Amino acid sequence: MENSPKRKAAIQPLQFTIIGISNAAVDIGSLNLLLLLYPTNQSGTLALINTIAYCLAISNSYYWNSRITFRRSAKGSRKEILFFVLQGLFSLLINNGVFLSSNLLLQFIDMSNWSRLNLAKTLAMFASFIASFFMIKYFVFKERNSRNTNF
Repeated sequence: MENSPKRKAAIQPLQFTIIGISNAAVDIGSLNLLLLLYPTNQSGTLALINTIAYCLAISNSYYWNSRITFRRSAKGSRKEILFFVLQGLFSLLINNGVFLSSNLLLQFIDMSNWSRLNLAKTLAMFASFIASFFMIKYFVFKERNSRNTNF
């Protein structure tokens, strides 16, 4: 019973969350490093910097999730990688949309640029994290035949 589908269902979100924390470190760390090197408030430049940081984080996500969280169903095929890239692009749209709109809305609150951009990034990561989990679980690494899978 130790390897039951119920136990696996409970462990996957935990594994995904732990990997998500490492992704957040890559994402926020990259964003802050790039903002330190190229300080800006221009939406286009912020979107580019956020996209670079997000792409580094999503690469980290694929590497670890395919080896840990979804290792039983991950095949490493071209189709799987393509689907991962497609979900990454969709999540990037969510991430950039929330990041830019949150940054715009938070400009009305008296806070430093650094605090505002990091709060906006946190909100963006949370929104794209939720979307990514469900897209990765049910679209990218979905199990083809769960009855015959050895847990």
